[in-house]
Amino acid sequence: MKVTADNKLKKLIVVGDRVLIRPAKESDKTESGLYLPPSVQEKEKIQRGYVIKAGPGYPLPLPADEDDSWKGREEQVKYLPLQAQEGDLAIYLQKGAIEVIYEGEKYFIVPQASILMLEREEDLI
Repeated sequence: MKVTADNKLKKLIVVGDRVLIRPAKESDKTESGLYLPPSVQEKEKIQRGYVIKAGPGYPLPLPADEDDSWKGREEQVKYLPLQAQEGDLAIYLQKGAIEVIYEGEKYFIVPQASILMLEREEDLI
């Protein structure tokens, strides 16, 4: 399969409790009015961006009674899902983020522990 603009991120698998974030442009301001002034961004090393992909979550240990060797590997691994979902606007600490360039675009891989807040378009209630 050839990598195109439409499918280039489909081949990426985010591992564990990490989230792939595309940084927001300076002029980006959400409809609800969320805005981080540049002075806060520089001083506090707080950034914002959009969640592109999220990992499966935190792996949970197997209960003692489920340690049967005959079960398939897929059945044994269970995860506690992440709060972050694709499309969320994330406010995160830059200190915990790792910058990567993929297909000419800049992204950050951020552990969920470095995410301070999420804004989701849909109502949470």
